[in-house]
Parts: sequence; C-alpha cells; structure tokens
Amino acid sequence: MDGDKTADNQELLKRLKDGDSTALGELIDQNRERLRQMIELRLDSRLSGRISCSDVLQEVCVDAIQRIGHFVSSDIPFHIWLRMLASQRLVDIHRHHLGAQMRDAACEVSLNGRACPQVSSVCLAACIAGSFDSPSQLLIRKEQLAAVEQALEQMDPIDREVLTMRHLEEMENDDIAIVLGLTKSAASKRYVRALRKLKDVFAQLHGEVRDER
Repeated sequence: MDGDKTADNQELLKRLKDGDSTALGELIDQNRERLRQMIELRLDSRLSGRISCSDVLQEVCVDAIQRIGHFVSSDIPFHIWLRMLASQRLVDIHRHHLGAQMRDAACEVSLNGRACPQVSSVCLAACIAGSFDSPSQLLIRKEQLAAVEQALEQMDPIDREVLTMRHLEEMENDDIAIVLGLTKSAASKRYVRALRKLKDVFAQLHGEVRDER
C-alpha cells in the first residue's frame, strides 16, 4: 500500500511540474489532514472566534497556487513546502491580529532562517506526557504538570520544536532535518537530548508519587 501511495504521489508531482494545475489540488488534498493538525497546534488560542483552522487552510491553498513556481524550481518535498507556507501564513496572521502581544507570549522561534509559531509548553507537556511509560497519575497534580511545562520552557527552542514535530505532528526525522536546516544526525541528536531531559523530569516526578504512597 505504501508503495502504491508513493508511486501515485510521484505521478502527481510529475504532472504538477509538467504544468497540470489539477495535480496541485490533489496533492493538497493528500496533505490536508497533516496540515490541519500542524495549524491547530500552532494557531494561538487568543484568536479563537476570529480565525479558524479552516480559514488558515484556505489561505495556504491560495498561497500554494500563487507560489507554485517556487516549489517547481526547488528540491523541497511537497509536504514540507506546504508546511512552510502554512508556517509563514500563521506568522502573518499572528502578527496582524496580536501585534505587540506576541512578544509577551514568545510566540515565534527561528527555524532555518524562517519564523515559526511555537506550540505552547502547556499543550506540549500535556500531549507528550501520554507517550511515556510513566503512569497517568503524573498529570493529576497541577504542580507536577507545571514541572514538565517548566522543563520544556527551559529547553533550547529548537529542541522543543523537535519534540513538537516528532510527538505532536508525527514527522519523520528526515523531514524534521529539512525544516530545521540540520543534518539528519544533528536533528536526531537534538531529539535524543530533549527526550532525555524530559525523561529525567518524569522519573523524578514518578519517584515523588511513590514517596507519597
């Protein structure tokens, strides 16, 4: 099945580069849910009621149509290129609607020379917690979850982004390396380093839970 999907994707890319405009729509549809997840994670909650994920998706589709020449002349994988368009669109939306408020929230991080909206440490902590072997009771007490959030906030922003892309966006290491402008080895090392820091926090909290019993 994966082989068939890859073959279909390559055929669509060939059609796109040959000037078939319908292929662009099909490629966007293939990546729509992955893109929606990325947007939902990074769209600032303060914009709820003003801007929806669907609004952003629509604008990204328009951007893709207008900038398709950029993709055709590049060697960037289509889904990564589309993600970059979404990231820039989110930055523009945040700056337009939030303005100076963004500085207080530290909403952006520079990835490979491009600004990218960050996922909040609150969201990241809650989502990553479920991926560890540690028991779910670690999330019961607010101070324990706060400790995880604090650990995330103290990380290098790039390391935190690696965790976000691996655990929340379910991206492969190769794709993360492209987005970050790193070698595959460097991206992998950053992930291991960040994961080790988090595991140390969870181990400490797990010990506190046992001590309380």
